Amino acid sequence: MPESNRVTGTASRKRAARGRLLAELEAAGREYSNVVVMFHAAVAEQLGLSATENKTLDLLERHGSLSPGRLSELTGLRPASVTGVLDRLEARGFVRRLRDPADGRRQLVELDASQTPGIEALFTGLIRDLRKLHEEYSTAELELILGWLTKVAAIQRNAAIELTGATPD
Repeated sequence: MPESNRVTGTASRKRAARGRLLAELEAAGREYSNVVVMFHAAVAEQLGLSATENKTLDLLERHGSLSPGRLSELTGLRPASVTGVLDRLEARGFVRRLRDPADGRRQLVELDASQTPGIEALFTGLIRDLRKLHEEYSTAELELILGWLTKVAAIQRNAAIELTGATPD
């Protein structure tokens, strides 16, 4: 076989292998997305919340007090939708609204920490199993995974904003 045919054949096989890998990655990503949504739906159901309400609590737990506008930006929801979510969470005692001490015209929302132990207990098994999984990877591999997840989250957030037409505060 001439050298040019071997090179062309090798390149063609590499492209086909990459195409298969990308298809598998897309399928695995969709499966991962499905199980994440279903897990968080189950958590929300345990708490008597919607999935959106549950994830809003997660944002407040991770970021601390946030303005409704910042929550709109982080969730990709329109401000009116965020207001409804916050009204429901406040009525159930999960959050409280406060005046921003730096700017009294602005409102902040904070998580009621007395509610978090019950929420945290729902994640015990998942966190345990994820920590075991992380032990299987080198630091360099974990850095690669972290970079990829961070970029995927930004892409997903932007896609949500596009769908809802939400605009940052």
